Amino acid sequence: MPVQPSIYPSGAWIHGKTSLHCSNQIILTRYVWIIADWVDVSMVYLQRLLALLVGCVGGFSNTVDSSNVCDVQDALDKGIAEIASMPPLVFAGECRTLQDRLAAAARGEAFIVQGGDCAESFDQFNANRIRDLYRLILQMSLVVMYGGGVPVVKIGRLAGQFAKPRSADLEKKGDVELPSYRGDIINGPEFTSDARVPDPQRLVKAYHQSASTLNLVRGFSTGGYAALDRVADWNLDFMSNSDEGEAYLDLAKRVKEALVFVKACGAQELSALFNETEFFVSHECLLLDYESALTRVDSTTGLYYGCSGHFLWCGERTRQLDNAHVEYLKGIGNPIGVKVSDKMDPSELVALIAALNPENTPGRLAVIVRMGAAKLRENFPRLIQAVQEAGQVVTWVCDPMHGNTESCNGYKTRRYDNVKAEVEAFFDVHQEMGSIPGGVHLEMTGDDVTECIGGGSSVSETDLDSRYHTHCDPRLNAEQALEMSFYVASRLRERRKHD
Repeated sequence: MPVQPSIYPSGAWIHGKTSLHCSNQIILTRYVWIIADWVDVSMVYLQRLLALLVGCVGGFSNTVDSSNVCDVQDALDKGIAEIASMPPLVFAGECRTLQDRLAAAARGEAFIVQGGDCAESFDQFNANRIRDLYRLILQMSLVVMYGGGVPVVKIGRLAGQFAKPRSADLEKKGDVELPSYRGDIINGPEFTSDARVPDPQRLVKAYHQSASTLNLVRGFSTGGYAALDRVADWNLDFMSNSDEGEAYLDLAKRVKEALVFVKACGAQELSALFNETEFFVSHECLLLDYESALTRVDSTTGLYYGCSGHFLWCGERTRQLDNAHVEYLKGIGNPIGVKVSDKMDPSELVALIAALNPENTPGRLAVIVRMGAAKLRENFPRLIQAVQEAGQVVTWVCDPMHGNTESCNGYKTRRYDNVKAEVEAFFDVHQEMGSIPGGVHLEMTGDDVTECIGGGSSVSETDLDSRYHTHCDPRLNAEQALEMSFYVASRLRERRKHD
């Protein structure tokens, strides 16, 4: 069966045994992928794509101007060629280290804290925002590690989380209809014709912003900023007087006292452990042109790795077995993830896991569930049972955000209580099934925003228009995210008592 091209504005990776006219060909371990010229995919797909690329706003015509095809293809080719000539953003050895950590989480010997923006943006990019998200993840990890008694795998939705899948090709306001905003890597969020025309040079800009972000994060991780004796300094300024901030500072004090004791016992040889940390980056594998340009051969193993990020996942809209995104993920050596909702059939999940992790390698695959609390309690046990009966090894991760989106006062929002209820259901089901909760995956920010309702920060429905800054989906603010980490720590502590 041929792989179906994605409906999203990206090139299609085609898997097949026959020779096709193509612009590039890459052999990946057991498979052959062909990055097809877009004219070889399908005219229906091409027309839908070009309607977006040339800024058509009134629907899709049955004819395509060949000059537009050439202009778009030339611009895209130049952008992709520029990225392909650049250094990789991450390295294969780092990806293998992360896979080992995810394998530990699958065994219950570690826990994943993954979080960051719904979609990174160009206009909000600055060092302070990166620092604030980074130290929020450090704070949350410390809470989970101290309270839960397990190492924490720290992963940011960062340095690549630019593209967003959309359920509709067009967005309508009043009588005006424009192409949907698909993330800064493709077009702009402003509701104007000019902003909504995709620009291939945005791909190049996203690469450079990702490189700058990684440079800063690596400096934080190894340059002393993440040292455990600085735990009190990680608290965000605007949280200093909040309940969550005070609870964190109390915990930080206890950690510092413990460090004094440990060092007094002669543990100076563990200084690297106290002064550095591992930090990984991740994003949804959506734009396959961008991913293909950063797919590189590891010189030590001969395997291919997606060097745009340490951990890549495919979403609910792109995880079908005959989808090009799944085909791409089959052939890279990175640890990967797949998001599943209540629509996932148990047998389909087993087949998908077998396709993405045929050797059943621990840490290779995370299954990220996103259902809403009630649907998770109803449907998740059947998925766990099917995977257990198949003898498959996966790392189970909870995304409590995407199943809890609603509209309020004209804003997309999420209620903290609903988000927490899904995390609670995730732990409850694992306890009932004798399986292992491996991590949480949150859309969150280190900024003092008012995008999600409730929690200790007491954001109300009328507060949404106060500091609503997201370009796409609503995020937990720092107080709400830290509050969630205290709850996760309490569940891990409870689980440890029963082991």
